[in-house]
Amino acid sequence: MTPTQQAQSMVEYYIEAETAVLLGQSFSKNGRTLTMANLSEIRKGREYWERRLQQLSGRGGGVYSFARFVDE
Repeated sequence: MTPTQQAQSMVEYYIEAETAVLLGQSFSKNGRTLTMANLSEIRKGREYWERRLQQLSGRGGGVYSFARFVDE
C-alpha cells in the first residue's frame, strides 16, 4: 500500500467513525472502539489524515509557483 493509499484509507476510516458517532452509536474496528466521548479525537484524526493526503497528492502546503518579472 502506498502512502497516498494509506492516507486515503485512514480518511475513509475516520469519516466512517465520525458518522457512526454522530448517529449516536459507537464504532469498532480492528479491536478499537470509538464512542461519543471520542468525537473530538476522531475529528482531529480525520483532519490530520486529510492534510496528509493533500500533502501526498501535491495539493497541500509546500507547493509553490514562481513568476519571473522582466522589465522591458
